[in-house]
Amino acid sequence: MTTTQERDDLLNELGLDAQNSAAIGRVLGTGGIERATERSDGTMEATVRIREDQIAWDPAILVLPHGGDVELTVINDDRNTHACLLPSNGDKKFLWLLNHSKGKARLNLDGPGYYWYSSPSGNDEGRGLTAAIVVLGEVPPEARLDRPDQPRQ
Repeated sequence: MTTTQERDDLLNELGLDAQNSAAIGRVLGTGGIERATERSDGTMEATVRIREDQIAWDPAILVLPHGGDVELTVINDDRNTHACLLPSNGDKKFLWLLNHSKGKARLNLDGPGYYWYSSPSGNDEGRGLTAAIVVLGEVPPEARLDRPDQPRQ
């Protein structure tokens, strides 16, 4: 669990707290932020969980250092059943999370940007059970739009 100051420092370091940069840090104002770890084979891994009686993902923002494969462990510590609908290139991944259960999903997120996920069961999304995976890095030259360079802050 990150402290408020650690969260603010990490959001600032990653550029996720400034206007017109990566405003995600302001949108998901509650919950933690963590970086995925990278294995020797290049696959990244992380764990997210729903803590008991909190209706929030922890961390709310997961940061990947680059695009690629990530193995995500999802834990439901809550006394209620939830679900997890995750983004992945090719097809979304769905985990049904009974109370006090866990599951694993292997995702491929090959480009930089924000990837949102949530629990689409009941009114979980409406009550705040949404989160984001932020993939850092630059868009490859072949995928860039044909337009002038945009100012960066």
